[in-house]
Amino acid sequence: MWRSLWRSIDRFSLQHFKSVITELRQIKVVNAQNRDTVVDLLQTIVEIVTYGDRQDPLIFECFMEYQVLAEFVRVLKISTSSTIEAPLLQYLSIMIQNMDSEHAIYYCLSNDYVNNIVAHPYNFDAGDLALYYVSFLRAVSSKISRDTLCLLVKVHGDVVVSFPMYTEALKFAQHEEKMIQTAIRALTLNIYNICDNNVYQFITTPPASIYFSDLVSSLRKQCLQLDALVNSSEDKCTHQRNKDIFLETDKIVDDLFYFKDMLSVGESRLSRVVTQNLLSLLILPLLLPLLKLGENKGSYNISAVTSLYIVSRLLQVVGGKHLINGVAGLLLYHYMALCQRDAIATNGDIAGSIGDASPLLHSLNDINIKVSDHEAEGEKEININYLLQHLNVQTSSNSHFDGSPKDDNVYIERFGIFAYLFSDNHSISLASLFLLLTLAENKDLEHFPASLLGMSQSQGLMNNCESAFLKVDGSILVGLMPQILKTLLKVLACQPPVSPPMQWHTGWFLRKLLQCQGNKLTDDNIHLFNTSYEQSRECLQKELDGCWFDHIPDTIGHEWGSCKKALELQFHVKDPLFTLELEICQQAIDGNFNSCFAWERMVDAVKDQESLAGLLSRMLVSGIFT
Repeated sequence: MWRSLWRSIDRFSLQHFKSVITELRQIKVVNAQNRDTVVDLLQTIVEIVTYGDRQDPLIFECFMEYQVLAEFVRVLKISTSSTIEAPLLQYLSIMIQNMDSEHAIYYCLSNDYVNNIVAHPYNFDAGDLALYYVSFLRAVSSKISRDTLCLLVKVHGDVVVSFPMYTEALKFAQHEEKMIQTAIRALTLNIYNICDNNVYQFITTPPASIYFSDLVSSLRKQCLQLDALVNSSEDKCTHQRNKDIFLETDKIVDDLFYFKDMLSVGESRLSRVVTQNLLSLLILPLLLPLLKLGENKGSYNISAVTSLYIVSRLLQVVGGKHLINGVAGLLLYHYMALCQRDAIATNGDIAGSIGDASPLLHSLNDINIKVSDHEAEGEKEININYLLQHLNVQTSSNSHFDGSPKDDNVYIERFGIFAYLFSDNHSISLASLFLLLTLAENKDLEHFPASLLGMSQSQGLMNNCESAFLKVDGSILVGLMPQILKTLLKVLACQPPVSPPMQWHTGWFLRKLLQCQGNKLTDDNIHLFNTSYEQSRECLQKELDGCWFDHIPDTIGHEWGSCKKALELQFHVKDPLFTLELEICQQAIDGNFNSCFAWERMVDAVKDQESLAGLLSRMLVSGIFT
């Protein structure tokens, strides 16, 4: 393409440039006979203009005087086939990407040249034209600034009524080619970072704002596909299934980082529309079934463990104050409403720390979600606060829940996600605990929900402590902590034994919670731990009589590093994907799909013993276990 660099410098002369332009102007129609000639002319012009932008100002003066960009637009219009479109867009992309002069960039963006090229009726059905077109759009977006953005939009008064480059680019947002999707996302982020108030008003209102809801809807479909893989009845616990799940979660996380990039722009209107779509179209419909809303389950029907994974990963990757507190407001709605009600009954107002619940509850009023409408055989939008208030009435009238206050008037009944902490399904139990810890350790969590969960406001994540999850008198998790610890120990001591990964992750949670100030093992808990340790020791001892007994020392040395790493992994780098992996292995065990090969049995016995031995050694060092 750049063979001209090896040719005579005369090729870059002003005289030669004028002759090439004249030759291009003489073209009246572009067809199969002269297509190659036209492509060569376009290539030569781009090469000379790129050279002139850096070396010879007279060349670009000639470029403007002869209105060469208008000739490019004319070539598009006089072409009898689409074969000229791809090279023309390719050369334009190269020219724009290599322009350094602000004067040159300003000229190229003016006079509607770019908008006319963007709006040309291309045929994207065949070939790589879509890729060249999107590359051109991305090249333009990389050169625009706050000063030149106005050249690409159409306004009526102070209102932006059209932004061709942006709206045309969004048509490729869900393209099957990953490279095109990536280019569109880079383009949108380029635009979001330089938008003025008027353009933001255009982007964040319909019809342009539909892009954000479409993004979340696409993410929701991926979540459904992930759930189908997790709960598939075929090929359980196969390497291919695990690989498919990993690839699907990788796609989801990639989308989550795009949402994070949009929030990182820091523009309030953009952040609001992104956050509200994530809450109303994805997060809240995923979590509402976990709050036992009867038939108000939306149309997603995603399993609990997948829902908990998705929300946990979203909070880890995307984060943000509004998302964190929106999730906390939903999960703690019942408890905050009870605290607020008691404060009003006692003090006649919601003054003090309890008053912090009011704005958090009020913020949910702006959110509507879609739920199933059996009468209309479709969906209808309902305000989230209406659903939560209805749930609150049901809960208050249900004798299954203990409404009596515990420890400083804080309700610690097992409701909603707190009931899942004690699920018979160990994967769900650990997934719900992980989500609660994700909230509790987030620095953006507001004071009132943080105090309910047990997050100390005096020590946050910025401290060099192992865990920011510290005991706060009267919190829900502190009230439930003895039961949570006992539940974790029961997992370790259950018969038949759980899988080694389940033991490792359960041990990780147990170690983390025991690091909280004041958490100790009771005599019953110590008995459970001793039972699990003895069971593990007996299993390993049996393997001494097995056919692989001579490999046990090497296996211990090999697996110890993995065990130590699993137990000591920092919370902020722990991927909740483990909850899905545990669910798959648990399904395999429940369905008798687990391997009975002697080698795997021996390795599992070693892993079990090492995980418990590692956990014991760390508790001894911490003074938790004496």
